[in-house]
Amino acid sequence: MLNGKYTNPGGSGRGSGGPLAYMRRRWGSDLPLATVGITLICILVWLVQMIAYLLRPQDYLTVLVNRLAFAPALALRSPWMFVTSMFMHSTNVTHILFNMITLWVVGPVLERFLGRWRFLVLYLLSGLGGDLGLMVYAALVPSGWSTSAIGASGALFGLFGAILVIYRRMGMDIRSMVIWMILNFCMPLIVPGIAWQDHVGGFLAGLLYMVALDRIAGRARTARSFTVRWIGVAIVFLGGIAALAFLCNMTNPIPFM
Repeated sequence: MLNGKYTNPGGSGRGSGGPLAYMRRRWGSDLPLATVGITLICILVWLVQMIAYLLRPQDYLTVLVNRLAFAPALALRSPWMFVTSMFMHSTNVTHILFNMITLWVVGPVLERFLGRWRFLVLYLLSGLGGDLGLMVYAALVPSGWSTSAIGASGALFGLFGAILVIYRRMGMDIRSMVIWMILNFCMPLIVPGIAWQDHVGGFLAGLLYMVALDRIAGRARTARSFTVRWIGVAIVFLGGIAALAFLCNMTNPIPFM
């Protein structure tokens, strides 16, 4: 299996080399800096959203939500939506609160296990998978083209899928985790306005990517060959998501060009 342990690449003093050198040393430590970074970005974006929502509500809708939230009908014309939407949250504090708590339940564990870069790629691919889930739904159900969504839920469900693969591979009892995931998948039946398509897409992306990592880890004989392989797998997954998005967009009522 994968080994995400890192060693400090040199030096232990905070002051030597300045703050950038210190951050480089910390990046090579076991601290969950990627999880911290994602959390800080989400919180900062949410604060900007709240300021705009309270002071300029009209601009909040036209500038932030309409341009940065993921809208399947506009996604290929505004591809940044695939990324910006996963760092935005609703103005309801419970949305970002529960998502960030969930991130801290699974994020540090996965980051230490996979390593920082592989964890970041897993998170981003899972978020993109969640967006793709919304596009697949829109292609199957035409009313889905008029929807939009924001939030880290797709990426987080991808982390659930990944940790499920890891625990299963390690022979751990996953029954309680499966029950907990089922309850989360059923939340849209109780709480309206939840984009379940995003959850399903993110979960499948994270689970499949983790299965791929597990397989190449067993075949790689050196750290270098494993690095080349997992980057290659990430590129293939990214290309697959892009191809499926273009395929789904063929039924989009709004012309691409």
